Amino acid sequence: MKRLLTSLSILLFISIYLTACQGTEDAEVNATEEEEQEVHTEEKHDHEQDEEENLEAPVGVEIEGVADHYHTGDTIELTAVLEEASDLNHWHWFSRESEGEWEVISGQESEAFTGEATVNGLEIKAVLYNDDHEPSVQSEPVEVVIDDHHGHDEESQQIYKGYFEDSQVEDRELSDWEGDWQSVYPYLLSGDLDEVFEHKAEDGDMTEEEYKEYYTIGYETDTERIIIEDGNVTFFENGDEYSGEYKSDGYEILTYEAGNRGVRFIFELVDGTDEMPQYIQFSDHDIFPVDSHHFHLYWGDDREALLEEVTNWPTYYPSELDKDGIVREMLAH
Repeated sequence: MKRLLTSLSILLFISIYLTACQGTEDAEVNATEEEEQEVHTEEKHDHEQDEEENLEAPVGVEIEGVADHYHTGDTIELTAVLEEASDLNHWHWFSRESEGEWEVISGQESEAFTGEATVNGLEIKAVLYNDDHEPSVQSEPVEVVIDDHHGHDEESQQIYKGYFEDSQVEDRELSDWEGDWQSVYPYLLSGDLDEVFEHKAEDGDMTEEEYKEYYTIGYETDTERIIIEDGNVTFFENGDEYSGEYKSDGYEILTYEAGNRGVRFIFELVDGTDEMPQYIQFSDHDIFPVDSHHFHLYWGDDREALLEEVTNWPTYYPSELDKDGIVREMLAH
C-alpha cells in the first residue's frame, strides 16, 4: 500500500512538473511572437520613413483622371496605370506643397486614389514598390489646381449674387471671354442637367420641374458654339458659321426686380458678315477684368432693347467640358 502511494506521488509530481514546463514554453513563445510583432511594426514605421525620403525610381506610371481644375472641397479621383504589365500591387501615394518634401498619404495603398481638393498647387504622385519594399516605378507628379472662380470670401460672394457698389465696376476687354465655347442648351434638352435642377430645388423657392422650365426659356438658342479670338467672334448655327470683329462699347449696370444688380459688358460690330448682330452683351457675374469661366450672352441690332431682355440668356461653357464637367461647374455655384 505504501509503495502504491509512493508511485502515485511520483506520477503527480512528474505531471505538475511537465505542466509547469509547458506553461513556461508557451509564455516564451508568446513573448517571442509579441517581440516579432513589435519588430515588424517598427520595420513598417521605418519603411514609411524611407518612403518619404527615398523615392528614386524610374518613371513607368501614368496618372489618369486629373481634372483641369477643382473647386475647394471637390473629390479628387485618380488612377495609377502601369506602362508595362506587372504582378506587383504594393502602391503608395505621395503629396507635397510648394516643392517641399514628399509625404506619404495615409490610407492610399492601391492603384486608385481618392481625396479632397483643399490645397491649390498640391502635387501628387504614385509609387509602386517591389517585394523588398523598394520603389520599383513611379509617376510624374500631377498638380491639383483649385479655381473657385468667384471666390469664397464674403465680398466675392456678394458680387456674384449681384450686390456691389458702382465704384467697384471696371471696363473689360473682349479678351476676357476669349476661347471656344459651347451652349448648354443641348445638355438641358437631353436631361443631363436634371441633377442641377434637383439640387437647386433643395434650397430654392421653386420645384425641380419649375427650375427646368425657367432655364429652358433662359438657355434656348440655335447658336450651339462660339469662338472668340483676337477681337473676332464666330457664331456656329445649324451647320453654318458667321464671323465679325467687335470693339468695346462700354457697360451698363442693371437693377433687377429682386433688388440685386448685374453688369452688361457691351461690344459693337465694326466689321463682319451680315448675319452677325450689331451688338453682343456679356453677363458672367463678374464686374471687373478677369478671365470668364462661363457667360450669358445677349445679341441683336438694338442696343437699348437688348438691355430689357431678362428672360432669354443663352449660356456658354468651355467646349472642352463634357456633360459631367458642366454639371460639376454648375453645382459649384
